[in-house]
Amino acid sequence: MTEASLPDRLARAITLGGPIPVSQFMAAANAHYYATRDPFGTSGDFITAPEISQMFGELIGLWCADLWDRAGRPEVAWVELGPGRGTLAADALRAMAKAGLTPDVYFVETSPLLRAAQAERVPAAHWHDGVDTLPDDRALIVVANEFFDALPIRQLVRRGEGWHERLVACQDTLFLPIAGKPVPIAVLPEPLRDAPAGSMLEISPASVTVMQALATRLTAQGGALLAIDYGHEGPLLGETLQAVRGHGFANPFETPGEVDLSAHVDFTTLAAAAQAAGAVAWGPVTQRDLLGQLGIDGRATALARHAPERGQAIVADRARLMGEMGTLFKALAVTHRDWPTPAAFGA
Repeated sequence: MTEASLPDRLARAITLGGPIPVSQFMAAANAHYYATRDPFGTSGDFITAPEISQMFGELIGLWCADLWDRAGRPEVAWVELGPGRGTLAADALRAMAKAGLTPDVYFVETSPLLRAAQAERVPAAHWHDGVDTLPDDRALIVVANEFFDALPIRQLVRRGEGWHERLVACQDTLFLPIAGKPVPIAVLPEPLRDAPAGSMLEISPASVTVMQALATRLTAQGGALLAIDYGHEGPLLGETLQAVRGHGFANPFETPGEVDLSAHVDFTTLAAAAQAAGAVAWGPVTQRDLLGQLGIDGRATALARHAPERGQAIVADRARLMGEMGTLFKALAVTHRDWPTPAAFGA
């Protein structure tokens, strides 16, 4: 018997149980999406920074190695959340090794298809379904590039005098967002509670849970985390949920499981979650400032000198990482309280 498609399964669940929160819809859609395809690169739906140029992963690796060195070179495990094809890890590990850091590698990844791609680039990696099973016997250096943006969000909408959670209803397999029952005012940040009618607030309890779990680990074990994503210092009003397919924007509520769903990351909330767990939060800074401070110009020059036939392409790749992408994407660092100031995050 052929398994029902994800839209059919979601439609049936909504028909039987009523409309579901946007967070539940997003979680189901992205779980199916990443489990059934390689979405990266020109032949996929989008291109991430590690796929643009080796410079990105190399500089992230050197950031990790520098921090480890200044922390006294403790025993560490290197962790990546949502490692894509393993491209960032392969480039970062190569750069770290030149600096003397050769840690065991742990990937947090649930997609069997992407795990296979990662194994081709980093055969010695260990895979985990979540952060709770990561090693607890050494410090952790964690990298999360375009990870938090794909975690489920709740959408809260102001209607009249109250706030309501946005739900997803359906007619056949046509999915539509609607306003659900009122939510307690306590879930809203106090400065935004009196926002005008029609306002929307997005929150991500899933992101806070992951950050708190990792920050608790860093507080107990030592280490650092570097999260790079597109987002803002919030909380802010407005809708950022978007769908991408074939390098273009799509309707987030059409063809669930066939498009990538993401939303802007609230770095202020993530930083607060880390601090509440006893860690120190740094930033955010823009990707442009991070890569600039880490020496992308010098690395681009060296690569072009080594491969002059690729000189123009290297210049173009650097411009792409440092241009609009460099300002839209931001980096947040989280460290154990006794670890040194991470590079590019100092005063």
